[in-house]
Amino acid sequence: MSTHAKRERLLLADLLESAGPEAPTLCENWTARDLAAHVVVRERRADAAGGILLKPLAARLERVQAEFAAKPYEELIQLIRSGPPRMSPFSLKPIDEASNTVEFFVHAEDVRRAQPDWSPRELDPVFSDALWSRVEKMARVLGRKAPVGLVLRRPDGQTAVAHRGAPVVTVTGEPGELTMFVFGRQAAARVEMEGDKEAVDRLRTAKQLGV
Repeated sequence: MSTHAKRERLLLADLLESAGPEAPTLCENWTARDLAAHVVVRERRADAAGGILLKPLAARLERVQAEFAAKPYEELIQLIRSGPPRMSPFSLKPIDEASNTVEFFVHAEDVRRAQPDWSPRELDPVFSDALWSRVEKMARVLGRKAPVGLVLRRPDGQTAVAHRGAPVVTVTGEPGELTMFVFGRQAAARVEMEGDKEAVDRLRTAKQLGV
């Protein structure tokens, strides 16, 4: 049975291939080639991927990622499509599902939503619930640096507190849109924001959301 992560991996590869290496993405200053290199390094070069979270390793990550970005674009796409090497933790289905479902969804949308003619993707209810489950569990981490109190709310009323504080802004949207919002893609997320106007403006432009 295909997992959410496997499906999103293949969709991401297809979108990167269709967009072309120089296409823009929602990742600041990254082209599709840069994004593809990031995905490959994260899965295949654990010695460098730590730089995503650890500043002392950031220079090494940048160097290794630049080396991969210099490879033929078609090779990068194939490396994404074929998945991680057997010895990688990501090759284990439970780890792949837990670590890559949201990662690949967000990056696929990074490619889609950077195009001028993009339209919302309709998600099936099971996948929407899977995204919400992850957002709910990660909310406090993703929103820990929010400049205001932040509550995430699905249209059915389910909520998750991402940051305690005042004033409070409540962000309402479908799970996919909330995922994009709390991972720092506020401008591209189709959500409704309720709260003090100044607080809403601060949250809309905040750079601190995400990991």
